[in-house]
Amino acid sequence: MQNLRLYALFIAMIPVLFGCAAVVVGGAGTALLMGEDRRTVGTVTEDQGIELKASARVNEKFKDAHINYTSFNRMVLVTGESPDAATRNEIEKIVRSVENVRGIYNEIAIAGNSALSSRANDSFITSKVKARFVDQQKFNAVHVKVVTEANVVFLLGMVKRKEADDAVEIARTTSDVQKVVKLFEYLD
Repeated sequence: MQNLRLYALFIAMIPVLFGCAAVVVGGAGTALLMGEDRRTVGTVTEDQGIELKASARVNEKFKDAHINYTSFNRMVLVTGESPDAATRNEIEKIVRSVENVRGIYNEIAIAGNSALSSRANDSFITSKVKARFVDQQKFNAVHVKVVTEANVVFLLGMVKRKEADDAVEIARTTSDVQKVVKLFEYLD
């Protein structure tokens, strides 16, 4: 049974380790990850809905914008690029209006859309950070969500302060990371 759990965790973590935005894992893998997540099943579902609705609503108005949405415990990290402050503010307003959103971290840069090579590098950095979380075994890697934008690593999660400190140290010392931004909710 223990081997089955480890195998399911390994299979479930492969897409996460390689920076996929949307992961569909069936059966035992989903149950295992849900069992490890500190959010309720309802909150995880709300987070997924928030990301989808925010994306659809913003894309309806700003078709060419490069904007990313990461909802964790109904707090939404919005990253990407906007051509001007007015567009940046309008995007925030749209995301804030999505049902169940508790708050927004607006980290949209005022700039032209980033190159695909830059986005690929950000995904690679996210993968390296996640892999180091697993390798270091200082906390359960499922408890910390990693998002990278322009070599800046954003860390989200419901964590204890020691877990947060360990996650920040691991991310900070990962190659190519320029800055780490903590967006944690503390349990202690």
